Amino acid sequence: QVQLVESGGGLVQAGGSLRLSCVASGRTFSRYAMGWFRQAPGKEREFVADISWSGGMTSHADSVRGRFTISRDNAKNTLYLQMNSLKPEDTAVYYCAAGVYGSGYEFRANYWGQGTQVTVSL
Repeated sequence: QVQLVESGGGLVQAGGSLRLSCVASGRTFSRYAMGWFRQAPGKEREFVADISWSGGMTSHADSVRGRFTISRDNAKNTLYLQMNSLKPEDTAVYYCAAGVYGSGYEFRANYWGQGTQVTVSL
């Protein structure tokens, strides 16, 4: 069992930056691949980024590539999402997840955090 708690969300102007954190409980954090997802009002939850257990492999959605960076610190049981050059369309609730990679290296979430709100204004 893994419990995840996100923080770092807030209100920021377009072009600004935020760094989200996700702290995991338990001693098995380093065994899991981790990911960030987001859900905007009236839309389905969508993939943002994922990272392998060691941090050596990452993947980012086309919509955020070059602006967002996922990283992790296994010694601190913490996952990060550095978000730069934010746009109003990045407004959403952001969720971290712990999971595994499927046979096609697609990320599959097993555990979810409660989410943190990110709002980007013009």
